[in-house]
Amino acid sequence: MSKKTIHTDGAPAAIGTYSQAVEAGGLVFLSGQIPLLPDTMDIVEGDFETRARQVFTNLQAVANASGGSLNDIVKLTIFLTDLDNFATVNAVMEDFFDKPYPARAAVGVASLPKGVDVEADAILAL
Repeated sequence: MSKKTIHTDGAPAAIGTYSQAVEAGGLVFLSGQIPLLPDTMDIVEGDFETRARQVFTNLQAVANASGGSLNDIVKLTIFLTDLDNFATVNAVMEDFFDKPYPARAAVGVASLPKGVDVEADAILAL
C-alpha cells in the first residue's frame, strides 16, 4: 500500500517529526491540531471557545487539502486538559460538522503541546 503526505499552508506547519496528514488506502489520518495560527505559529488569543474554533479551522484546512472535508471524518479524537470544556466543544462542533456526526472520543489529559488546553486529530474517509 502506498501512502501520500498531505500539506497545506492553511494549517500550522508540523512542529515535530510528523506530517499534517497521511493518505493511505482511501483513508486520511489527520495529525493532532492545536490552536495555532498558521501564519504566525502563535496560539490564538481568546477564550476556550476561540481556541477550539481554531483547532477545527486547522483540521478543516488539512481535510480540504486532502480532497475531503470535515464531513468526511469518520473518527475524531479530542484531547482536553479540562473536561469541563466538553459542552463548549460540542457547541463548536455544531458549527463545523453536519449530521451525521463522526464517531468521537474525548480524552482528559494532563498536558498538551505548547501548554494549550485542546487538541484534536481525525481519520477521514475519501
